[in-house]
Amino acid sequence: MLRGMATVTYYAEDHEAAKAWYTEFLGVEPYFEVPGYFEFRIGDHQHELGIIDRRFAPFTHTEPGGEIVRWHVDDLEATFARLLELGAKEYEPIIERGPGFVTASVVDPFGNVLGIMTNAHYLAMLAERS
Repeated sequence: MLRGMATVTYYAEDHEAAKAWYTEFLGVEPYFEVPGYFEFRIGDHQHELGIIDRRFAPFTHTEPGGEIVRWHVDDLEATFARLLELGAKEYEPIIERGPGFVTASVVDPFGNVLGIMTNAHYLAMLAERS
């Protein structure tokens, strides 16, 4: 049974540049680091975002695609604009999926798809915890 997201993993050819870029975007330093890997804890549930040096990737494709993890954000338009300002490229524009559900995604400078979302269910879950 799936109980919750543990770690989202991205790959980067330029590992040090990825560390600098994600530190700038997230506003925090990695909490864990070993050669070829670093990890951030972020958000309300301290989910982990890990970046692995691409030389350790178990695959060779270089095109973005596959699953999109969508991180809840409080201000989707501002977050989307900030990602583009930092050099990410639009992958999917801002789309309203239904009342309280808006998504967008970018490709980071290292070829990974990063999804963002405002999500009414996420906000309801947080309100229940208060």
